[in-house]
Amino acid sequence: MQLGDILDDLSLDVSTSSLEVSRVEIDSRECESGTLFFAMPGTRQHGAAFVKDAIGRGALAVVSDRPINATVPVVVVPTSQLRALLAHASAAIVAHPETRAKLVAVTGTNGKTSVTTLVSSLARALSWNAASIGTLTNQRTTPAAPELYRTLATLVGHFNSTTPDSLVAIEVSSHALDQRRIEGLRFCVAAFTNLSHEHLDYHGTMEQYFLAKASLFTIEYAKRAVIWIDDPYGQRLAEMTALPVTRVSRGDAKDVETTLQGSTFFWRGHLVNSSLVGDYNVDNALLAMAIMSTLGASDEQVAASMGEVASIPGRFDVLYGNGVTVIVDYAHTPEGLQRLLSDVRLLQTGGRMITVYGAGGDRDRAKRPEMGRVVSTLSDLTVVTSDNPRTEAPDAIIDAVMVGVAPSAQVVRDVDRRSAIAQALAGAETGDVVVIAGKGHESTQTVGDLVLPFDDRVVVQELLK
Repeated sequence: MQLGDILDDLSLDVSTSSLEVSRVEIDSRECESGTLFFAMPGTRQHGAAFVKDAIGRGALAVVSDRPINATVPVVVVPTSQLRALLAHASAAIVAHPETRAKLVAVTGTNGKTSVTTLVSSLARALSWNAASIGTLTNQRTTPAAPELYRTLATLVGHFNSTTPDSLVAIEVSSHALDQRRIEGLRFCVAAFTNLSHEHLDYHGTMEQYFLAKASLFTIEYAKRAVIWIDDPYGQRLAEMTALPVTRVSRGDAKDVETTLQGSTFFWRGHLVNSSLVGDYNVDNALLAMAIMSTLGASDEQVAASMGEVASIPGRFDVLYGNGVTVIVDYAHTPEGLQRLLSDVRLLQTGGRMITVYGAGGDRDRAKRPEMGRVVSTLSDLTVVTSDNPRTEAPDAIIDAVMVGVAPSAQVVRDVDRRSAIAQALAGAETGDVVVIAGKGHESTQTVGDLVLPFDDRVVVQELLK
């Protein structure tokens, strides 16, 4: 595709306009022959510092908000226009895949992955083309525009062209909203799960965190909203948005019964049988079903199709061995941990609850003592260990968690995660439940600059043998 067709609103000279572009990138390491490189402002460095590397890898032109001395054409635009131009170029180079499916956005602190996955699974059960983008599919929860549009193009490219309905559900993080990564997308439905302490290292305050999330619920991004109103921020959002709102609450589920084998309840007069385990998954299911209903699916079919929806990787995964029940879950915020452990208590028929968890490095440090308080208060025994320490010292992270531990709680520390899991399993007796929280579906552990193979579920299975 010629550069002049991609940057069709800009005046370019003839030779620059006729350059054949095959890829759009903001990461110089991903550049190859035929790449249009966008040198963007960053949190640490400006992309201009990587122009030489991008050209060395094959970039044939650069777009930036500042003049750059380079051996290829450089197109300079105002900073205020740069993000929108990046999205436009990223979409154009892959033939605008956003126009070929209904788009659903899901945002919130906890539950984004679950609701996004449930929506796409429900849609497939209803014989729609459907896929999802987020924590389970991409390195970032919400990828930057070039990767986001490429992923969209790949997904819709595999859809059956004879199927009348197509859907892609996308997790939308607060970082993505603040950095305008979803520029150019318009969602049929934007959904909100909840808001609690997270990412304050980035946003500074809960109010700024909320406002970042709330920016999704505008006519710029969405046509309709589906909002969980049992959360105070959700209630506030439902009252302030100008979008038509479907309000969802726990009261929408009647006669709820949950076990370690699944859940049953009535929704809008229809029986729902679900293999999803955990009380919080009932809430996630209610949101997902409301989204599909808002998109036009019949309530009766939606309720029946929940029976075909499989469990979500790393979300209340239940494993058994030696008379002990083991639950692996992604919960990694104070609110997420409180909800998880409270749900486990409701499902226990006896025995103790032993919890293994740790806080991630290079992330919101203010939540660490609160996580320590929650887990040590709700568990009979807590083993504090490493999560993904990244560039921080693992022992220093554990020290911060231990600050919040309840004085009377039984807590041990073990910086080695495998050893910590082994210690919890070895100390568990018949009837006990061991909860391993924080990493869920993740199959690696980041320690310093190393990304090591590590999957809680695999480790548990190995140790139980």
